[in-house]
Amino acid sequence: MRRAEESLLNHSPENQSDFVLLAPLTGPMVPLVEVPDPVFADGMFGDGIGIDPLAGVMVAPCDGVITHLARTHHAVTLRTTQGAEILVHIGIDTVELAGKGFTPKVEQGASVRAGDVLIEFDADYVAQHAPSLVSVIAVANSDAFEVVSRAGRGMLRAGESQLLVLRGKDGVKADAARSTSNVTEEARRSVTLGQSGGLHARPAARAREAARGFDAKVEVRFNGRKAPIESVVGLLGLGAGEGATVELLGVGAQAAAAVEAVAAELLREAHGEVEEKPARTRSPAPVAVARDTGTPLDPNTLAGVCASAGIAVGKLVRWDDNDITPPEQATGTSAAESRLLDKAIAAIDAELGETVRTASQRGAVGEAGIFAVHRVLLEDPTLLDAARDLISLGKSAGFAWREAIRAQIVLLSNVEDALLAERAADLRDIEKRVLRALGLTNTAARQLPDEAVLAADEFTPSDLSSLDRTRVTALVMARGGATSHAAIIARQIGIPALVAVGDALHAIPDGTQVVVDASAGRLEYAPTALDVERARLERQRLAGVREVNRQTSQEAAATSDGRTIEVAANIATIDDAKIAVENGADAVGLLRTELLFIHRQSAPSAAEHEESYQSIVGALSGRTAIIRTLDVGADKEVDYLTLPPETNPALGLRGIRLAQVRPDLLDDQLRGLLAVKPFGTVRILLPMVTDSGELVRLRKRIDELAAEIGRTDPIQVGVMIEVPSAALLADQLAQHADFLSIGTNDLTQYTLAMDRCQADLAAQADGLHPAVLRLIKAATDGAAKHGKWVGVCGALGGDPVAVPLLVGLGVTELSVDPVSVPGIKALVRKLDYPLCRQRALDALALESAQAVRAASREIWPLD
Repeated sequence: MRRAEESLLNHSPENQSDFVLLAPLTGPMVPLVEVPDPVFADGMFGDGIGIDPLAGVMVAPCDGVITHLARTHHAVTLRTTQGAEILVHIGIDTVELAGKGFTPKVEQGASVRAGDVLIEFDADYVAQHAPSLVSVIAVANSDAFEVVSRAGRGMLRAGESQLLVLRGKDGVKADAARSTSNVTEEARRSVTLGQSGGLHARPAARAREAARGFDAKVEVRFNGRKAPIESVVGLLGLGAGEGATVELLGVGAQAAAAVEAVAAELLREAHGEVEEKPARTRSPAPVAVARDTGTPLDPNTLAGVCASAGIAVGKLVRWDDNDITPPEQATGTSAAESRLLDKAIAAIDAELGETVRTASQRGAVGEAGIFAVHRVLLEDPTLLDAARDLISLGKSAGFAWREAIRAQIVLLSNVEDALLAERAADLRDIEKRVLRALGLTNTAARQLPDEAVLAADEFTPSDLSSLDRTRVTALVMARGGATSHAAIIARQIGIPALVAVGDALHAIPDGTQVVVDASAGRLEYAPTALDVERARLERQRLAGVREVNRQTSQEAAATSDGRTIEVAANIATIDDAKIAVENGADAVGLLRTELLFIHRQSAPSAAEHEESYQSIVGALSGRTAIIRTLDVGADKEVDYLTLPPETNPALGLRGIRLAQVRPDLLDDQLRGLLAVKPFGTVRILLPMVTDSGELVRLRKRIDELAAEIGRTDPIQVGVMIEVPSAALLADQLAQHADFLSIGTNDLTQYTLAMDRCQADLAAQADGLHPAVLRLIKAATDGAAKHGKWVGVCGALGGDPVAVPLLVGLGVTELSVDPVSVPGIKALVRKLDYPLCRQRALDALALESAQAVRAASREIWPLD
């Protein structure tokens, strides 16, 4: 403390209103513009300086009163005797640590002296769990004070080093600038809004931030309406557009400074931000030039990963935005309901914080800005107060939140402004997020418009099984991968689909016209009439190609030199079976049985299994069907299976491993399969086999169950090759299996250690990676030793770029989505097997999936 006093005494101010701030932390100085957070670097919290702390102690930079101690104890605001509001913020985004690692040594309202310890913190813990430990000291009301001098680069010592010298502007004396709680001032100022869009979400949020820390209340008035500066929703509802003149009214001890701070923010030009405009005004004229991979997307275009090829036009329908109807009356006390709401809001705030952080790290400034606004709306006092008022009247947390949101949506709807309509969509989004966090859902049927493009965070198999396929033209998902269960079903029913688009998808308003070019991995929203016409023409062209292929689809497929390739279909239902037959499938290469399990409250009986499979076989007109036994886990869950919790379901009780804990499920399914007639039309496929020992045990069980029902006809049993161990041991498996079927989706996931449903990895989890191709070759070579055939039933089998290489590696069956059968057959007929063989072997030596794809396209260009 003595050193701090000596440091203060050593400063000789040039002006009587000058005063000194000492370093509150020990560490090297960081200029404010280099602080790794644009909120601080842009001066949103005021002028100041950064320190990269080396010790876990924060002290008072001067004498004053603690006006605010963050509830998570990572920051304090101190008011000096001269009236300056000094914010000291430890680390970046440390509010997300929820107080862990911080120990306050002072209470809000306490008077402190320079050098007093305010907070102790675990610097190692914070550094490991926050984006950065760099801390900020900012003058929140810097409009009322100027920085006379500041510390240069170098080491600063807490309570000793001079950090900033401040001076009251206009030569204000210290005594005159000092504010007290019993002084009430009023200040007014008119501001003409020059920012594009006027007083919309981002400028409103910045204005709110500018007013923080002042001992004053600020109100904004426009056209007979008024709103407190704390409520961004209220500010939006004013409808003050570009060029409008608003009046600022401040009341309180620091009214003038607060009003000036807000005015300065509203007059500030927006730099480095994506300009706020309604989506329908952002669509530029189309440019008929090829886009380089690294070129930024147009403002109205989002990128995703193709899950099902094709092009579509339609209106966006937010599938997971169905109305959720919470119960009106609370089942618990008002206090309990309030706690439920607080917990749900905190959970969604954490989700949004992570979304903003990851988007910022990717450089997606626009996406980060969208969801930063959602966070601001989520904590709006107008919404929270209204919801709590309803809760106090006995309403449930969900009902109160929904009603509070909808009241504000009505307010925004009364303003003639396209951008405010999109902010209403933002409110609907956080309404649904919070309601879902409260555990509320709604699965009611929904009427779809013609040409509906359904958008969701991620579709479930049950979502897709109930779709009106006559109205849905495309599916778009924020998350998921190209080999997720939902993506598989999308391909199966022939609907273009994009996955891994990201959270920016949720910001597109319901009803916006879009063009989905799934093949190119692009979603364009609010397109021009020319964009739409061009997309419709391309869709017609592709339909013409499909029709030509369909005309020859009933014929067998063989390469130009006579090598026959069976093209089968992947199906899940009897309707799929009929589509497969119509499209010329030679057989069913994979019947997924999961839908039989997941659309019910209890497991199906052996008789139900038999009935289901018998009806599908009957629809196949004599074709054989390979039926896979139950494979749940990972992205396919069955609610009634009370399985033990798994840290990583993709590596847990999947496929035949489920028999370890529920042998009855597999036995009943096998009984049903063995009973299907005529015998020989059904082959059994076992998923997630890792070695021959598992196969031998299961074949023995199959024989026992066959004997129970008196069956003497043999039944073919195949093994899924979907884990690397199975591919490497294919020669051993082929000794006991009648055939092998490669599941490239899982084989890719397990080989590359990339979750196939992880959006951030979806584009990289490519089955044409040379490592995966080498395992496929190991499988075909192993099977060949025992004269067994090998098929591919994963997504790679229907990929036109992959087909020539799979044929070259020795695969003789390709099982694809029913609607893809004609196109794959047409492709096979154009191939020359010796060329495929040579180029496939060459591909094994390439370094990446991208290189393999490029080489394949060069030899076999797509139409």
